[in-house]
Amino acid sequence: MKKYSKLGLFKSKGRIFYERPNKFRTPFQRDRDRIIHSASFRRLKHKTQVFVNTEGDHYRTRITHSIEVAQIARTISKYLGLNDDLAETLSLSHDMGHTPFGHAGEEALNECMDGNGGFDHNLQTLRIVMFLENKYVKFTGLNLTIETLDGLLKHNGPLNDTKKLQNIIGIKNLKNKIKLNKNSSLEAQIAAISDDIAYNNHDIQDGINAKLFSLNELIEIDFFREIYKSYKNIKKSNKEIIVYQIIRDSINLMVQDVIKKTVSNINKRDITNISNIYNNNQIVEFSSKFKLIENQIKLFLKYKMYNNKNVLIKNNKGKKIVKNLFKIISKKPKYFIEKSELNKNKYRSIADYISGMTDRFAINLYNNNK
Repeated sequence: MKKYSKLGLFKSKGRIFYERPNKFRTPFQRDRDRIIHSASFRRLKHKTQVFVNTEGDHYRTRITHSIEVAQIARTISKYLGLNDDLAETLSLSHDMGHTPFGHAGEEALNECMDGNGGFDHNLQTLRIVMFLENKYVKFTGLNLTIETLDGLLKHNGPLNDTKKLQNIIGIKNLKNKIKLNKNSSLEAQIAAISDDIAYNNHDIQDGINAKLFSLNELIEIDFFREIYKSYKNIKKSNKEIIVYQIIRDSINLMVQDVIKKTVSNINKRDITNISNIYNNNQIVEFSSKFKLIENQIKLFLKYKMYNNKNVLIKNNKGKKIVKNLFKIISKKPKYFIEKSELNKNKYRSIADYISGMTDRFAINLYNNNK
């Protein structure tokens, strides 16, 4: 396999605030270590993926999801000869801005912030690493490399509409070091597609464990039926092992497809340097066949899991808690938040406070302030 190290980001452009290089660790290793040691990363272990964290110990949380994304991203980037430290860093940190109660909590907080700049969990991740994680004397935030900030900012691609960015981050704080309308690095693109691979497959596993749908329903999808048929000799009674094997093979097939399609794109588009990557359309992607498979899986999960009556009931409870907490804190913000933060921007500081909560903290705070 030809390696593409010339297309990887191994040399950093530096950080927003200058720091002397460390002779024992690369800049991207330092970024990863700063993420892992941050309070916001640790809190992900008590934040909802799909199932509220208080429901059981074996369902995935944001932290287990992030670790699984990192494992997939490292596999792809390492095989291609790219910077797996950077891909891992972006994978571990991409969900740090999530609210309690998953996307339901995010939707509720965005509604609360209507008229005050809105809320976006991707941009909230930038707020955390740039402003809210304060552990250094000389600067606020974690002062991550430009490459890591760029990858986090463009998790969903280049930014052509910068209104929310201006409201939530303030474009001037990037000090003109990021070209917003350019594509992201290959490592960032790998982290983004690894996110899709991880949550699509692992949500299926959690959904079966929660009895929201059955293995027989899952194999109505051709892709999974073909995998299932390859394990004829396994006792049908041992469904748990079969599910593990199906998910394992599914991830493996998706990773293989991404690698093959990415290599094809690099060769067909004659991509020979990093500048070509920034000026190109999406390079790391599924083939047409697997894009169709991905859409089928997402549609299946939407109807069988995300729109399940019991899941929706719990999501609505989460929304109610977030909205009520916003009202409670808005009435007496000084009781919850330091005056220095409120003076900067009252409602943004409230959004910061709520989004940083774990599920259990939000539930307890709500119950204690009814």
